[in-house]
Amino acid sequence: MSGIVRVYKHDDEGTLHFREAWYDEDYGQFVMNYGAVGHQSKTEETDVATAEAAESLLDAFAAQCAEDGYAEIPEKEQFWVVAQFALKTREGTDRDRYLEEKATDALISHLAWRGLGTVERSEFTDYKLNIFCLCPEVNKAVNAVKVCIRGEDLDFTKLSIGAAPFTEPTNFKLKHSAKPAAGFSL
Repeated sequence: MSGIVRVYKHDDEGTLHFREAWYDEDYGQFVMNYGAVGHQSKTEETDVATAEAAESLLDAFAAQCAEDGYAEIPEKEQFWVVAQFALKTREGTDRDRYLEEKATDALISHLAWRGLGTVERSEFTDYKLNIFCLCPEVNKAVNAVKVCIRGEDLDFTKLSIGAAPFTEPTNFKLKHSAKPAAGFSL
């Protein structure tokens, strides 16, 4: 199974739209998710008898998307958006690892259902938890991270968000801070 197909296209007004599809083996369904980037998507599921049939549907979906002008956005044209939580200890506590799990899970879902990107990894550094997201639209992603973290009640007062072009992973700019801050560092 080739995994997920995720493609994007700007409409005539410049709004970025996305389409994605995958085969959910657990439920035996071919799933399509689509909409304007940054907004809750629409989802359609189709029952599929075999993995081979799902693969055929995925190929047809990819072909139709290409015909409609949708294409993948190369990583080099995307942005790193990092949700960073200030911690009380250098390495993090059990509570911080729980925060990492909950925040990562919440961001995976929140970003995905809005076409805003993927959570790539998380790490603990000196007194910080960093969750790295790869996103096609930086400002919408930053707003979505704030909404998600606040909505899930996950230490919003300790949240800072930095963003950098994919090709400049050391050039982060502060996009949000719960407390006065001059810059953003990992």
